[in-house]
Amino acid sequence: MLAGLRLYVERQAASPWRYVLEQAVVGLTGWVPTPLGIALRAVAYRLILTMRGVAAVERGVRLRFASHVTLGHGAYVDQGVYLHACPAGIDIGAGTIVMHGSVLHVYNFRELPHAGIRVGEQSLIGEYNVIRGQGGVRIGSRVYTSPMVQIIAVNHVFDDRSRPFVEQGITAEGITIEDDVWIGSGVVITDGVRVGRGAVVAAGAVVTRDVEPYTVVGGVPARVLRRVGEGDPRPTSEVHHLPGARG
Repeated sequence: MLAGLRLYVERQAASPWRYVLEQAVVGLTGWVPTPLGIALRAVAYRLILTMRGVAAVERGVRLRFASHVTLGHGAYVDQGVYLHACPAGIDIGAGTIVMHGSVLHVYNFRELPHAGIRVGEQSLIGEYNVIRGQGGVRIGSRVYTSPMVQIIAVNHVFDDRSRPFVEQGITAEGITIEDDVWIGSGVVITDGVRVGRGAVVAAGAVVTRDVEPYTVVGGVPARVLRRVGEGDPRPTSEVHHLPGARG
């Protein structure tokens, strides 16, 4: 029993003391609704994670290894998000939004050298995304992911038929998504891939190799459909912009 309890705590926080502190802070303030709760957590959560400025954390956000979580100024973490930062960390940049139900999971207990998740500024991680960072995930600024995207920087080895795959280890090369990328709903990006600046990944694509900058890719596996700006169809309906944005 004691061994099981110790293993559980080791999977939740950097130390038993950190586990007690993080659970206490989240238990006391993590449930409080309305803007009052957001304001309360903007102060209280500084005890357990790093905030560069003021960040907004909704109620019901699940945190593990909170001491390795960093939120930039103006970052927003929606209700139902799960951040597991063991141990190399999760860094969410200024003005970036992580939407409801998303899972950002480093879970590096194999001491992999490049593990961690880094998201740049003014990006948006859509609803119910799953980002696994064992090999390291680097997402740039102004990257938008649509709902149900999976970015998985880890892969199992399974070539030896004489042993179960769980005994054969993993590979973890890492994934890089450069600035100004739009990723459509249901996309899967596999380990070892780089998505170049300004690229667009169409809904439902499975990306198994690098995507060149300013290309549109789609399909299973993903292939180039066209280059951005070359033969793009003009919108036939009204185009809407954020207030103050350049048209």
